[in-house]
Amino acid sequence: MRRRRAPERIIEPDPKYNSVLVSKFINNLMWDGKKTVASKIFYKALELIQKKTGEDGYQVFLKAIENVKPEIEVRARRVGGATYQVPVEIRPKRQISLAIKWIIQAARNRSERTMIERLANELLDAYKGVGNAVKIKENTHKMAEANRVFAHYRW
Repeated sequence: MRRRRAPERIIEPDPKYNSVLVSKFINNLMWDGKKTVASKIFYKALELIQKKTGEDGYQVFLKAIENVKPEIEVRARRVGGATYQVPVEIRPKRQISLAIKWIIQAARNRSERTMIERLANELLDAYKGVGNAVKIKENTHKMAEANRVFAHYRW
């Protein structure tokens, strides 16, 4: 049986945009506790986006996150010895964390030379509604749609 919910951690907003979302993104991007490196990669990627499109990098970032956020996912549920993939709506916080993880994962799998270029191009792709992160979201939605018949097993 589950005990209690883990206490929610308060994340400080980043200094440049005063945004908690940017802080979360940088924290997810970070490896081995190297936050300054992660911050540089993120801010330079936004500058690169600004140079390429002429639009505000931060606004492109927000729209990219919005385009990758999934509304529904499938969860495994055991009923009488059989495991069903049950479609479930996602809480807003989980939507954001999944979007962040998918964008970073897709950026890391790209073939550009530096992480700055990879991240900038993945954010641009997500902004336009194409790219691997958006594909992951669409696959998640397709799976949920295909398993809609098991929706009555929701808990």
